[in-house]
Amino acid sequence: MTGMIDYATAGPLTAIGAAHTPALHDLPAEPVDICRVVHDLVIQPADARALGIPEQRFAENQLRPVDGIIGALLALDPAPLTTARTPDRRVIGTCRHFAVLSCALLRYRGIAARARCGFATYFQPGQGVDHWITEYRQDGRWVRIDAEILGYSLVTRPADLASGEFLTGGEAWTAFRAGRVDAAQFGVQGTENWGPAEIRGNAVRDLAALNKVELLPWDEWGRMDASYQGRTGPDYDALIDTIAAVCAGDDQGAIAGLYDSADLAAPAELVG
Repeated sequence: MTGMIDYATAGPLTAIGAAHTPALHDLPAEPVDICRVVHDLVIQPADARALGIPEQRFAENQLRPVDGIIGALLALDPAPLTTARTPDRRVIGTCRHFAVLSCALLRYRGIAARARCGFATYFQPGQGVDHWITEYRQDGRWVRIDAEILGYSLVTRPADLASGEFLTGGEAWTAFRAGRVDAAQFGVQGTENWGPAEIRGNAVRDLAALNKVELLPWDEWGRMDASYQGRTGPDYDALIDTIAAVCAGDDQGAIAGLYDSADLAAPAELVG
C-alpha cells in the first residue's frame, strides 16, 4: 500500500458484505449517532462472564473482520443493528471491537474514520490502560470518540475526547522518551504486561490501524516480538521514534511507506 489512504472506504477488516447490508438500512448519518449504536452491540468478556454467558461464545472475542462480528450479532438477534441488544445478545469483544465496528459503520456511511490503538488515562488514575478508540474527520480535524464509554461519566465528553485522555501508542512513546510519563504505568489492565514493551507494541499496532489493518490487541508480528522479549536497543527505539513521528504527522504517504518497510506490515494470515 502506497500513496494516499482513503479513510472513507472500507479496508480488509472493515468491509461489510452484501448479505449484511440489509441490517444497516436505518443506520444514522451522524457520526456520534453511529457510534452510539455500537455502544449497545458489544459486551466485554468480564461482563459476559458475570452474566453467565456460555463459554463457547467467548470465541467471538477473537473475531477480526467486522463482517464476522456483524454475522455473530445477527445470529444472536436478526434485528437491524440499530436495535439495541440486551447484554446477553451482544457480541463478546474488547475495546478493539467497539472501535473497529464504529470505524466500519462510519466508513459504510462514507465518513472518513480510523481506529487508533494506544492507552486511555480515564480508567485508572495515574495509569495508561491499553485501549482502542475511533477517530472521524470533521471540520478539518480528527475527532476522537470512544463508543464503549458513551453515556458514562468517565470523561466530560466521550464523543470528543480531550487532549491527553487517550494517547496513541506513538504519543505515549513520545511522552515516555521526553520523560513526561512513567512507562511502568502503561499496560494491560489485569495482567503483568506493563512497561516500554507495551508502548512499543501499541505504536506498531497503531501504525497498522492507520493503514486500515486493525488487528486484535494481542496480535504480534515482525519486529514486535523483539520488544516483548526484551531484545531491543538504540536502533529499535529509533525505529519507534520514527513510527511515533510519522503517525503524529498524518502524512498518508509517509504512513503507508513506513508500514511497508522495516518488517512492520502485518502478515497476510492475520489480515485475510
